[in-house]
Amino acid sequence: MKKAFIFDLDGVIVDTAKYHFLAWQKIAQSLNINFTHEDNELLKGVSRVRSLDIILGLGNVQASQEDKDKWLIQKNEDYLSYLVDMDESEILPGVFTILQLLKDKNQGIALGSASKNARPILEKTGILSYFDVIVDGNDVTNAKPDPEVFLKAAQLLNIDPKNAIVFEDSVAGIQAANIGEMVSVGIGEETILHEADYIFKDFTEINTAFIEKLIN
Repeated sequence: MKKAFIFDLDGVIVDTAKYHFLAWQKIAQSLNINFTHEDNELLKGVSRVRSLDIILGLGNVQASQEDKDKWLIQKNEDYLSYLVDMDESEILPGVFTILQLLKDKNQGIALGSASKNARPILEKTGILSYFDVIVDGNDVTNAKPDPEVFLKAAQLLNIDPKNAIVFEDSVAGIQAANIGEMVSVGIGEETILHEADYIFKDFTEINTAFIEKLIN
């Protein structure tokens, strides 16, 4: 049976989360806001606009829309500067093996990400060809935990959402998959992703038997 396997990007397929953190931290420091790795957890799976609002809230900073727009552009430019030298080494452990397994088994493979830089990242890391469908921040209006990004991916694959499996590293992403009545697979810490149907520390813990169970 053909299923829809939908992957988030940042922190699931590639380790770009660290670059988001550095770019946001630079903005925060310019505003005298202490922004930590723990604070960064609040931004996972969240849009750029909402992320800025969260950071401003941490420092109780009021800002005009003009300033916000300026900081959003600056953040993205800083983030993109970190991506210039990206290559296949940025792919997280075990991901390539799972993508190849799904491709060999003729499953539907999609990307469902809030990132607006998804396509260039997949190109730079050499795995764009594995994805039948890409739905990113340019294609949706509602941020996770709204399931729009995953529902659209399943629709483009022409597969019922109930036959979709979502791989996510954020609470918002897991909640989006659950709201969409999809199977949710958390990649990360069990204490954070406890709402997921299944949880693995990373893709190296996922074996062929588990993928076959999901397919059948």
